[in-house]
Amino acid sequence: MPAELSPVLVVDVGGTNTRVALARGHTLVAGSTQRYRNADHDGLASVLTQYLAQHSLKPARGAVALAGPVRGNHAEMTNLGWKVEAETLAAEIGLQDIGLLNDLQAQGHALAHLPDTHLRRIRSGQPEDGPKLVVGLGTGVNAAPVYPAGAGHIVPAAEAGHIHLPLHSPEDYHLADWLVARRGFASVEDVLAGSGLERLYAYHAEQAGSGKALDAGAIMDAMDQGSALAQATGRHYVRLLAHVLADLALITLPFGGIYLIGGVGRAFAPWLERFGFETAFTDMGRFSDLVARFPVAIVEDDYAALAGCAAYLDAR
Repeated sequence: MPAELSPVLVVDVGGTNTRVALARGHTLVAGSTQRYRNADHDGLASVLTQYLAQHSLKPARGAVALAGPVRGNHAEMTNLGWKVEAETLAAEIGLQDIGLLNDLQAQGHALAHLPDTHLRRIRSGQPEDGPKLVVGLGTGVNAAPVYPAGAGHIVPAAEAGHIHLPLHSPEDYHLADWLVARRGFASVEDVLAGSGLERLYAYHAEQAGSGKALDAGAIMDAMDQGSALAQATGRHYVRLLAHVLADLALITLPFGGIYLIGGVGRAFAPWLERFGFETAFTDMGRFSDLVARFPVAIVEDDYAALAGCAAYLDAR
């Protein structure tokens, strides 16, 4: 079988579940996608051995996206206690070669291959040739530029969620002091991750004299129900998100667009316009016209990281 038609193994390892599929080129093989609960396995090799035993197609190569730091051929899933070494894993499951990617990098490689039906447009505009920016808003927060490079893309790893929270108003400065007192540092992730939304709600509840804490899902439900406290939290979240994205856009110049991934980003999609995302995003002084050129969309594809792994292998 020609190399370009040979199946490859693509894997997306999250904190709770691992998704696995086969792909040809940058396209997933229909019906090949399966999901496994990580708690049922003692390591990634166990998951992949079970998957491969259920499929007659035998790939020679693979790529694994992991929600954790990747250094060369080594990765560690802190929350799971799983350690992955590419050569060892390949030998254990019978593949010739396995590449390791951070999950955000995999999402970046997927962007060029996502159909428009899998995108929810937040800011209109025609994406131009040039870099893109992928931003993850979920259990954690991260961002990475996506640079065109020959037949594929370069997506450098980053830890952008740990940068300082932007401060534009007295309320932001007060929030930062509140975070420093409790966290030692006021970072973007401290507010914009799922747990960060809970922290931001706790801050607003304290200012309002209410000590009741809510988890992220309950906060979103309270916003739907018209809770003034939850909506004040949501408005602050959207404003801070817009400022973070605008700051990152000025660093990376993503004329190809900004793409949000993750459950928190999806949950806030219906609220962005209502809570003033556009006004806050383009409030960049003399750089407002430049920032206004960058389209923004939310990726609504649960399997984008798998497609990204396939695109990464296809371009190698």
